[in-house]
Amino acid sequence: MSLPTLRRSLARNRNFARCISSSSSSDPQHSKTTSFGFQTIPENAKESMVKSVFDSVASKYDLMNDAMSMGVHRLWKDQFVGDLKPGRRGPMKCIDVAGGTGDIALRILDFAREKYADRETSVEVVDINEQMLKEGYRRFKKTMYHNTPQISFHEANAQSLPKEKFRDNSYDLYTIAFGIRNVTSIPAVLNEAYRVLKPGATFACLEFNKVDHPLLGTLYDQYSFHIIPLLGTILTGDRASYQYLVESIRKFPAQPNFAQMIRDAGFVTGKDIDGGAWTNLWGGVACVHTGVKI
Repeated sequence: MSLPTLRRSLARNRNFARCISSSSSSDPQHSKTTSFGFQTIPENAKESMVKSVFDSVASKYDLMNDAMSMGVHRLWKDQFVGDLKPGRRGPMKCIDVAGGTGDIALRILDFAREKYADRETSVEVVDINEQMLKEGYRRFKKTMYHNTPQISFHEANAQSLPKEKFRDNSYDLYTIAFGIRNVTSIPAVLNEAYRVLKPGATFACLEFNKVDHPLLGTLYDQYSFHIIPLLGTILTGDRASYQYLVESIRKFPAQPNFAQMIRDAGFVTGKDIDGGAWTNLWGGVACVHTGVKI
């Protein structure tokens, strides 16, 4: 990759953000702001900017997560699904949001089949990004679930799921992995999760979070801000997207704050401790949050 091309890649999203911020300063309709990594941008700009990031990384999504987690994301996802035990109480209707590439959906279906001989549990994969969904559909064509009622893919916004398709009180399990930090409004996503879940059903979120050990936190910061963007340049030729992803982790609410947001949406959680409302993985590098709809 040439140096000029790299520089253009680095500048692309930041220049876009500056242009939008400048143009919106005089428009009262654009007064609401949100974060895009460490930048403050108009709310209505974030969706297209995040889409640009994931358009860029869709075909190398696993490689991206390998870089972000030092390869451990596969084990975290296994634990995430394993602890939920899909199929234990019979077939489930699941929705996996921001799950375009299908790796959580495949784990859910495999777990239910292998542990409980369940071939009726189904997963509806929802993502706002068409390229991510195409990657997931391509992967599922290689599995036994392709062209069965157990899997389907839907392009939709997690903040406002179409009610005619995603009906109230209709799902047994809602999962979202490494996706909620990229949305414009976390509360809107949580409210939609509450709406579509049945009473007694579970909301489960796997996300990068705040490290709770000072030494590990320092080491992870060094890795995040110096190594991950460099790996993005080397592996995909896209430093800017990886820089955003690192920054988005640091802007995500700490464990107690996110747990409170889940409760504010109506869910019941455990106590605000590791092993209660959340379970830290690798000292908080990643974290599983769960809540139950009452």
